[in-house]
Amino acid sequence: MTTKPSSRHAAPHEQAPARRHSSLRAVLARLAPRNIETLRSLVAPLLAGLGVVLSLLLFALVASEVFEGDTRGLDTLLLQAAQRYRVAHPRFGEVMRDLSGLGSTVVLSLLVIAAMVYLALLSARRTALLVAASIVSGAALIHLLLKPAFGRLRPDLAFADHAAWGMSFPSGHASMSAIVFLTLGALVADTRSRWAERVFILSMAAAAAFLVGVSRVALGVHWATDVLAGWALGAAWATGWLLVAHRVMRAEMTDAGEGRRRP
Repeated sequence: MTTKPSSRHAAPHEQAPARRHSSLRAVLARLAPRNIETLRSLVAPLLAGLGVVLSLLLFALVASEVFEGDTRGLDTLLLQAAQRYRVAHPRFGEVMRDLSGLGSTVVLSLLVIAAMVYLALLSARRTALLVAASIVSGAALIHLLLKPAFGRLRPDLAFADHAAWGMSFPSGHASMSAIVFLTLGALVADTRSRWAERVFILSMAAAAAFLVGVSRVALGVHWATDVLAGWALGAAWATGWLLVAHRVMRAEMTDAGEGRRRP
């Protein structure tokens, strides 16, 4: 009676493939995280750059339609609908004024100052300066260049909840809230490792910017296309500066790590 040889006494030509497969799996297991990280580092900037281009194209499209007067009918229809709803629901106007305040110069300035101080405490001073440069240059672009260039008047005071100063296109509240909330939200999200946390933080930042813009239309102090253009411009501006800030922050973290390792 014959018995099968045990696996421990398998022939050398049978053991060799098993060893090769085991070694290959080990190599792939070591390389997989590196490949994923490399792929992420390449894809993320490309997607961000595509987002900037698409947002700028949307802004250019809306600006062209506004300049030609093609949006007047829709803008007026939404303005009148917002006024009727405010009259029928007085509480609605109070809520919209509170939401609009989130995009005020005072609130946004406080958020930016707090973020800059926090970044400075983390030894990310260059990133803090980039955040400040992004906000200041964005405000200058909108209020000193674009608004005077388009020269669009705000809706008639008869349809507005209150008087607002300055030109109408693009909406300063919508664009600046998008710049500030998306910038700060992205910086905070970058400190979290779980995708669920990152998505939640970015969603809350986008929701805050969205509600500020909606409130301006609901209060009748902006045309709807002012807000749409403000969102597009703010998203493009924030994303472009974040690409730069992300590289600077990584460089600062690397420098800090090397400094700690030095004797």
